[in-house]
Amino acid sequence: MSNDLLTGKRQFIRQLAEKLEASAAVKTIYGDPIDRGEMTIIPVAKILYGFGGGEGDKDGQGGAGGGGGIKVVPIGYIELKNGESKFQPIRSTATTIALLVAGGVAGILLMRGLRSFFQSNHRESQPVKTTSET
Repeated sequence: MSNDLLTGKRQFIRQLAEKLEASAAVKTIYGDPIDRGEMTIIPVAKILYGFGGGEGDKDGQGGAGGGGGIKVVPIGYIELKNGESKFQPIRSTATTIALLVAGGVAGILLMRGLRSFFQSNHRESQPVKTTSET
């Protein structure tokens, strides 16, 4: 590996680390407090990171690449009132509906499976009837 390529990789990683450090500040996760009368609200978010990279060589032609992304998602807020704090989650209606539908489908499939299981066991436990000719 050439010295220039190694230096370039180190510089890339250093720049990436600086960007991550800047985006992971407390202010990114906990927003500025909002005063509303006797209550103070502090927004709360979560940060998701994803990165990848690689390099290769084919027929003497080398190359490298990489990429990444950051997603900030609001998850709730902290409510400060009368000297007490309480976290209030933000619930997504779409997520709630998806979970209810998935639970309903799973319940239906479970009931069908149990019914088939018990019906097949019931048939196996029945005595075999034979007819005799006289």
